[in-house]
Order: sequence, then C-alpha cells, then structure tokens
Amino acid sequence: MGKIEITGMEFFAYHGCFAEEQIIGTWFTVDLEFTCDTSKAEQSDCLADTVNYQEVYLVVKKEMEQKSSLLEHVARRILDAVKAAFPGVHDLRVRICKHNPPIGGRTERICCVLEN
Repeated sequence: MGKIEITGMEFFAYHGCFAEEQIIGTWFTVDLEFTCDTSKAEQSDCLADTVNYQEVYLVVKKEMEQKSSLLEHVARRILDAVKAAFPGVHDLRVRICKHNPPIGGRTERICCVLEN
C-alpha cells in the first residue's frame, strides 16, 4: 500500500456565503492525499498500474468549478467524486483553503479538512 499526495493545487473559484464572493471569486488551494495499492506500479513503471495524478486533478478541478456556499460542501464533493472515479483509493483526506477570506479582519486563509 502506498500513499499519494497531490498538494498545492490552485484554483480561482466562486465559493462563499456572500453574493459578492460568488461573483468576484478568489483563490483556493486544495491538497489531497490517499492510499492505494502501488505494488504493481513499483515493479512495472507503468502508469496504467497506478492512479493517474492528472486524472485525479481533473476530478478536483471539475468540483472546484461548481459554486458552493461552504468549503465543507466543496470538500465533501471532492472526496465523493474522487472515491467514485477511483474505487481503489482509500483513506482520502482533502484540505481546501480559501485565500483572503472576507471575515472582517486580516486572515491569510481559512481551511477545511475532511477525511473519508
């Protein structure tokens, strides 16, 4: 069993509770990690024997393109979509961060972490 981490995926998206956030948008960072059986790929050096990181990225990108009010909702959609697209992955963990959130004070980012 191996662990794969895809970190620092950046997206400009339109998530937030305020109407302005869903119009103006802001930057988000997504980190995703999961375990999967990497033993065959370790020997074969063949992409078909592991989880294709580019395909995982595209699943995350698709979910980030759908507007949501809450980070929790986006994070759950990402976990569910990755699990559905790649049934061989386990122990999924997603961390999604909104940069410069409008909370009335200086904050670099707000993050939500979910595990499945």
